Amino acid sequence: MKLKIITTICALFSMLSTDALAKTLVVYYSYTGNCREIVNTLTTQIEADVLEILPAEKGLKYEANNYALGTQLLNAIKANPNDAGSYPAIDPVTTSPADYQNIIIVTPLWWSQMAAITQAYLFQNASKMAGKHVGLIVSSHSSGISGVVSDAERLSPHVTWMGDALWINASNHSNRASLIEDWLKTLNFDKENTTMDKMYITIGGQTQSATLVDNDATRELVAALQSAPITVTLNDNNFEIWGPLGRSLTTKDEQMNTQPGDIVLYNGSNICIFYANNSWSYTRLGKIEGLSESQLRTFLKAGESNISVTLSLTSGTTAIKNINNIQKEDEAYYSLNGVRVSTPSKGIYIKNGKKIIL
Repeated sequence: MKLKIITTICALFSMLSTDALAKTLVVYYSYTGNCREIVNTLTTQIEADVLEILPAEKGLKYEANNYALGTQLLNAIKANPNDAGSYPAIDPVTTSPADYQNIIIVTPLWWSQMAAITQAYLFQNASKMAGKHVGLIVSSHSSGISGVVSDAERLSPHVTWMGDALWINASNHSNRASLIEDWLKTLNFDKENTTMDKMYITIGGQTQSATLVDNDATRELVAALQSAPITVTLNDNNFEIWGPLGRSLTTKDEQMNTQPGDIVLYNGSNICIFYANNSWSYTRLGKIEGLSESQLRTFLKAGESNISVTLSLTSGTTAIKNINNIQKEDEAYYSLNGVRVSTPSKGIYIKNGKKIIL
């Protein structure tokens, strides 16, 4: 198992607009497995990336010999909290909290203090977390969490705390789902610096959603779309429709073999939407999911010229009506790609031709 685990969870903040979700990171350390269970429950209720922190030295028993090793680690930190050498080594990670607006820390309590492994992560990343909105969940057997809260405030002095810490202990761990749900509703998530991951493409009255990658180009594109939709005129090129975007975006070109549905930036100022394959150097923007090559050709009006394409952050008409020609059924739920869902859970669906949120 890799030491760093990043999992993108396709759930939704029930309290936030689904068209404006801020980018969130859940960071956790779990020794007994309780914190991992908390994170698994948490990520059924919010959309977030997940980063697990692991100690560099494996197999240590922190509770052995009357908690001798765990106490030793905590005492070393307490003796000199400003010295990096006081903290236990952790496995390196490449995911940076600087790339997120909201961060939720999930940690165990060790003898009335924050677990030394979690403290090491926060000490190393204090500068990258400055200005972020941060929440804290603490797992303990029965001890109160005031000491852990104090450690968190000391290690993260320049963050905005989204609300009170959530305490999950042995007596209420089985009720964690409802505790987390109620807690999330009290938090002050950062909604202003939202990183959008969806864009909508409308051609001839038909609309499809596209999932955006996260890079400088897409952030700049989203910023422009937040002011107003962008309409461009594109032309067919045998495997794509392409044309001037009307603005230049930051490039991060890479040689790629494009697939049907891929959306890329060419030469910094041209947008290309593929219905077939090509090999060239592009900056990746995103992808239209869920359509076959023939459906893409129809949607993109392949073979035509002067194709009017509107890019926006909100959907107009739905894909299931225009692309898949599904007969409307009053009580039926469909995914955004037009797939009928018999037992919908939390998410965005189409019902009666309209987008609804469960």
